[in-house]
Amino acid sequence: MNEYRKGRLNHKDGGVQKHYRGNEVHDHDHGHAHDHTTEVRLFIAAVVAFVLARFVPVPAWLAASLHVATVFLAGYHVMYEGFVDTYRDSKAAGTFRPNTHLLVALAATAAILIGEFSEASLVVLIFAGAHYLENYAKEQSQKEITSLLRLNPSSARRIQANGELEEVDVSALAKGDMVRVLRGDQVPVDGEVTRGLAVLDTMSITGESVPEETSPGSAIYGGTINVGEAFDMRVTTSSEETVFSQILKVVESSQKNLSPVAQKLKQWEPRYVTTVLLAVPLVFVVSRLVTDWTLQESLYRAVVVLVSSSPCALAAASIPTNLSAISNLARNGILFRGGDDIANFADIHAIAFDKTGTLTEGRPQVTDYHFEQGELAETYLPIIVAMESSSNHPLAEAVVEAFGHLRDHQLTLDVENQIGSGLNADYQGRHYSIGKRTDEDELSPELAEHYANYAQSGKTPVLFRVDGEVAGLFAFLDLPTEEARQTIHYLNDQDIQTYMLTGDNAGTAQAVAEDLGIEHYYADILPEEKAVRIEEIRVESGLTAMVGDGVNDAPALVTADIGFAMGEGTDVAIEVADGIITNNRLSKLIYAHRIARKMNRVVLQNIAIALFVVVVLNLSNLLGGLKLATSIIFHEGSTILVIVNGLRLLRQTE
Repeated sequence: MNEYRKGRLNHKDGGVQKHYRGNEVHDHDHGHAHDHTTEVRLFIAAVVAFVLARFVPVPAWLAASLHVATVFLAGYHVMYEGFVDTYRDSKAAGTFRPNTHLLVALAATAAILIGEFSEASLVVLIFAGAHYLENYAKEQSQKEITSLLRLNPSSARRIQANGELEEVDVSALAKGDMVRVLRGDQVPVDGEVTRGLAVLDTMSITGESVPEETSPGSAIYGGTINVGEAFDMRVTTSSEETVFSQILKVVESSQKNLSPVAQKLKQWEPRYVTTVLLAVPLVFVVSRLVTDWTLQESLYRAVVVLVSSSPCALAAASIPTNLSAISNLARNGILFRGGDDIANFADIHAIAFDKTGTLTEGRPQVTDYHFEQGELAETYLPIIVAMESSSNHPLAEAVVEAFGHLRDHQLTLDVENQIGSGLNADYQGRHYSIGKRTDEDELSPELAEHYANYAQSGKTPVLFRVDGEVAGLFAFLDLPTEEARQTIHYLNDQDIQTYMLTGDNAGTAQAVAEDLGIEHYYADILPEEKAVRIEEIRVESGLTAMVGDGVNDAPALVTADIGFAMGEGTDVAIEVADGIITNNRLSKLIYAHRIARKMNRVVLQNIAIALFVVVVLNLSNLLGGLKLATSIIFHEGSTILVIVNGLRLLRQTE
C-alpha cells in the first residue's frame, strides 16, 4: 500500500503531478478564526449603515461617519487579511507576498483619505458580498462531506463470549469480533454475515435505492443500514480500513486540491498585486508630469487604478467553479480527489478499462446451447438443472439462472462432483455428466463445429454427456453491460482512444472488445503488466485514465494520470484512485467528462471576463472619464459575475 502512495506522490508527466495533498485551496484563516454568524450580523449592520448614509437625508458629517462605519463593519476581516496576512506571508516567505485583500484595503483607505467616503464603503461592501458568494460555493461542496460524515458509524453491539451484547466504540472492534446488527442499525465496519438474512440499504456506498439481500457468508460494508431483521456478522477489517472510510478520505481531500489553472492563479497573485502597487504611484507621478490634472485629480486617478486593477475577479475565476463541479459530481455519485483531477479528466486522450466487473457483469451467463438431438432438449434440461442446482460453481449458477423455470422439483438426484470430470449423476438407468472437454471426448461433426465457433468467439464451452457420449454443448460468457456500451460509444465519439486490459484469453478479450467497440485490447496479462501497458499508452497517446475495481488494478490506477475505482471494488483500488464511481454505474463517466469540460470552459470564460473588465476600466480611467463609483460597480460586479457563473455548475443535471 505504501508503495502505491509513494508512486503516486512521485509520478509526473508533462507538468501534471499526481498527489493526494498539496496545491491546496488557500485558507484565509491563517490562525485567526472567523465567526460566520458574527460576520453576517456585521455585514447586515454595514448594509443598513450604507443605506442610511446614501439614501436618507442626514448631515454630511453623519453620512461620512456611517460610510466609515460600513467599511469597518463589512470589511474588518478584509483589512485584517490584507495587512496582517501580507505581513505574515511575507515574513514566512522571506519576500514581499501581498494578496488581493491588501489592494481592497488600500483602496478603501485611500478613498477615505481623499474624501470619497461613499466609494470607500461601496468597494468594501461589494467585495464582502462577493466573499460570501465564494464561501457559499465552498459550503455547498462541504455539504456532501457533512452528509457522509453523519453516516460514518460510531458505535457497535459486540457479542461477548457469554452471548451478551456490549456497546463499544467502532474503533475498539478488532478483526474476528462478532457483532449483532439490529433493525435500523448501521453496519459498523466491513465484515461478513454469519447468522440471519441481512437486508441492507447500501445507498451510502453504491448510490442504489433498492435494498440488497445478503445471506450468511456474504461480504457487507460498514456505513450501510440494516432495514431488515437483526443479524450477526464477523468483523473482517478495522474501522480505518473500511470501504466507507476510504470514500470519506477521497471526499475530504477533494476541496483541497486545486485545478492547474487555479494553482497558477494562486502562484501569480502576489506578483500581480505587487505590479499594481508599483503602478499606482507611477500613474500619479506620470500624470503630474505629462498632464494638466490637479493634485486632487491625480490622486483620484491613482485610487481608481488601485480599484480597477485589483485581481478580485481573477482570483475568483477558478476556485468557486472547481468547488461547484466537485459538489455536483459528488451529488451524482462521482467523487474526485480535487479540481486538478477533474480538469485533467476533461483533456484525456486515452482511457483503459479492466474487463471483469468493470465492463462486464462480473459473472458468466449462458449465451448458447445446442443438443445433438434437439427434440430431447425438453427431456435433458430439467435433468441438467437438477444436477447444476447441487453446485455453487459460477457456471452452474448461470445454468440454473437461465433454465431454472424448467426445474422439476420432484426430480431428486444424487450428484457427485468429481475433480477433472465435473458433475456426475445416475437417473433412470442412465449416467449423465457435465464438464469441460477431455481428451477422451469425441464430438460429432455438428457438435465439433459449434464447439469451435463458441471457443473462437471467446466463450467457454461445457459438454453434456449421456452414458459417456457427448449429447450437447453449453457456451458461457461474462457479458458486457449496457452501461459499458453507452460509455464506450460516447468515448469513441469524443475521439478518445479506448483500451481494455484483461487477464482473460485473447478470444474472450476480442469478443468483448468487438461487442463494445473498444479499439485496442491486451489479453493474458498479469496485474503488474497492466501498469506497464498503461505507461506505454501514456507515452503513445498522452493524458490517460484507467478504470478498475480490484486489487490487481491498483498498480495501473496509480500509473495512469487519472485512476477511477468502481465503488463496489476493493478498498485498495479505492484508496489509490483519483476518483470513485460510487454506484458502479460506468455511464457516470460520461457525465463526469461533460462536467469536467464545462468546468474548464467556465474557468476560461471567467478569466476572459476578469481581464476584459480590468483593461476597459483602466483605459477609461487614463482617458480621464471614469468615476471611482463606476469603477467599483463594474469591477466588483465582474467578481460577482464570475462567481455566479461558476455556481451554475451546482445546478447542472444529467
